[in-house]
Amino acid sequence: MALRMWASSTANSLRISCGAKASLSRCFSSVLDGLKYATSHEWVKHEGPVATIGITDHAQDHLGEVVFVELPEPGGKVSKAGSFGAVESVKATSDVNSPISGEIIEVNSKLTEAPGLINSNPYEEGWMIKVKPSSPSELDSLMGPKEYTKFCEEEDASH
Repeated sequence: MALRMWASSTANSLRISCGAKASLSRCFSSVLDGLKYATSHEWVKHEGPVATIGITDHAQDHLGEVVFVELPEPGGKVSKAGSFGAVESVKATSDVNSPISGEIIEVNSKLTEAPGLINSNPYEEGWMIKVKPSSPSELDSLMGPKEYTKFCEEEDASH
């Protein structure tokens, strides 16, 4: 992990671009097909009546080792771009925003005991909440993998 973070920050400081050959990888962070992405670095996987939400590999990489996760209670509501929780890492504490509006139907209670799942597996075991979307059309305003990869490259280049 330390090597990966070093390599990522070195690539960023040297302005090394990986190109967008494959939407599954972006230098040292992965971007998955089949997900939608917010500019605040959350992902959404919409399957039937349920949308699973978490933070992206890019976000966890920039945060560093996650040591605590604050999650909401099931049954609550989230609104698009509204904060629903926080992720605390060795570097900083960051709010996590919902990319869509809806009712929280499940939270990933595993993250209470093992917050590092966000670092090791942000798209599978590290998911944060499951939501029943109230406006599924909000998904249309989110980025696909190629757009998100380009967004991250541009954001990293400007820092």
